[in-house]
Amino acid sequence: MTAPEAPLADRMRPRSLDEVLGQDHLAGPGGMLRQLGTGSLPSVIFQGPPGTGKTTLARLFAGSTGARFQQLSAVLSGVADLRAAVKQAQIVRDGLEQRATVLFVDEIHRWNKAQQDALLPHVEAGTVTLLGATTENPGFYIIPALRSRCRMARLEPLQPQHVQTLLERALGDVERGLGALEITLVPQAMAALSQAADGDARRALSLLEDVARRVEPGSTVDLERLSQLVEAAELRHDRDGDAHYDVLSAFIKSMRGSDPDAALYWLARLLKGGEPPEAIARRVVIFAAEDVGNADPRALQVAVAAAQAVQLTGMPEARIPIAQAVTYCSSAPKSNAAYKAIDAAIARVEATGSLPVPLHLRNAPTAIAKQAGHGKGYLYPHDHPHHIVAQQYRPTEVAGDVYYRPTPHGNEKTIADRLAWWSQHLAGRDKE
Repeated sequence: MTAPEAPLADRMRPRSLDEVLGQDHLAGPGGMLRQLGTGSLPSVIFQGPPGTGKTTLARLFAGSTGARFQQLSAVLSGVADLRAAVKQAQIVRDGLEQRATVLFVDEIHRWNKAQQDALLPHVEAGTVTLLGATTENPGFYIIPALRSRCRMARLEPLQPQHVQTLLERALGDVERGLGALEITLVPQAMAALSQAADGDARRALSLLEDVARRVEPGSTVDLERLSQLVEAAELRHDRDGDAHYDVLSAFIKSMRGSDPDAALYWLARLLKGGEPPEAIARRVVIFAAEDVGNADPRALQVAVAAAQAVQLTGMPEARIPIAQAVTYCSSAPKSNAAYKAIDAAIARVEATGSLPVPLHLRNAPTAIAKQAGHGKGYLYPHDHPHHIVAQQYRPTEVAGDVYYRPTPHGNEKTIADRLAWWSQHLAGRDKE
């Protein structure tokens, strides 16, 4: 039983899977945890944003079997703590109790490879059933051998309606919540508080508890009063975690998808989340070359100019040149032909090694070089019609390769037409 002086978020933890909100794919009827709980308990990694119920679900899942529950924090515990936990699990398993042990490791991604390797044999032997919780992608932070022995349970951020239900429960629960205070939030205030939580149940309850401390029992809190009591909540944007890369991914994909409004939304999320404007500008420069390319060469000019403007101005003004570059790149015709071309050329170089430069293309700065044939037979294009001439510019082994394939979009269509005409002219098939 949770102590009455415990934080509201701890007191209001769901006591059964039926009370869990927003995770129906795991805790709802037919959800993964209900199915897994019908047999021997498997090891599970719970992954999701903060405040979505990872620890709660782990406790409820473990409690469904009557196994002994032991918790470690990967931030505070090391191999010595793990060994002590395993030793206790062996005593409980082999002693009078003869109970299995569920070992819950919070923030398991904080354990390095050596620490995870130390855990692995005990999971393999069944000495403990592992339940891990992480805010990060297990594919990046959990070693493959351990990951292969665990089921993955991904939790999603709570929707505002789920948060509102949670807040209403807390306001009405006399035993565990704030029901005895008889505080009321008008619908607009309730909706605003639910939105400010940003999908985090713990955050929502902490905000509500802070409001309750600052008003008299029996108070009715409207939107204006709430805004005075609760400072604007920061958006979730961990610059070292998955949330950071998810928002960046959405930002780039919105520009690539030619949706300037979506790109501006994710740009706003990045800026409000504290992402350095210089870092955003660098990504826009890369995007202009990689995804717009020669379909509109001005995109790279705009992006580079925006990056320079960011250096000159700083925030908050820097948001304006970034927005200009983002909307330009989003609205421009797209081509990744240059990006694909250089990767194809690099792959060819890696496959063929350092092929010799043809003699006629070599530099001939000295008499010895000229005697060796360097530069001999080189045809100067400006001495020929249209400033082009049939001449081999690559080693014979790769002379027929085609790396750059212009698209029929924007300025690149002109490039494609020009290259095609040059090819016909050099082959003697032009009709001039």
